[in-house]
Amino acid sequence: MSLKNTADHYGTVARWLHWSIAILFLGAYCAVYYRHWFTEPKTTANTIALQLHLSCGLSAAALVVVRIVWRFMNQQPRLEPGGRVAHLAAHWGHFALYFIMIAAPLTGYLGTGANTKFFFLLDVPNVQSTTAFQTFVVERGGLTFDEFEEPIDVVHKAILGKWIVWLLVVGHALAALYHHFVKRDRTLVKMTGGRTRNALS
Repeated sequence: MSLKNTADHYGTVARWLHWSIAILFLGAYCAVYYRHWFTEPKTTANTIALQLHLSCGLSAAALVVVRIVWRFMNQQPRLEPGGRVAHLAAHWGHFALYFIMIAAPLTGYLGTGANTKFFFLLDVPNVQSTTAFQTFVVERGGLTFDEFEEPIDVVHKAILGKWIVWLLVVGHALAALYHHFVKRDRTLVKMTGGRTRNALS
């Protein structure tokens, strides 16, 4: 299997980035829901869950940057046959997913006052402790961290995390399954390396 994309398949690098980011987003969700549902504030379990959430988010953000750079360096596999509306929906759906993959980790980092103990290996300072925050937000913007954090927290938790990410991810997964089991084309297998349903029939 080629490292780079071809007209018919995603390459090994694109596949690895796709599934790694998906796993990291899932890990971030599992950690944060575990923290809210099964732990008490200010306990060791609560702190570990938070740090895993932050670590997964930062990792996902880094891989998204790599994925975007890799996308511009590679051709994209051809879309499967379909109408203009279907192709436009596919393009806009991917654009929305890239936006979310950037916006969710970014607002998560900007909206937390905790330092990240990156998988308990090294410390990543929170935005409040950076020179850029003190210069542009505190000194020039005249905002405290609480004032800065509140609207970002709403976007990250109540808008992106609670609704939009789930809608886009579930929609993306359902679209892939529709192509595989109903249309029986190569949309899903381009990213998995499997075979189409027609080939299995």
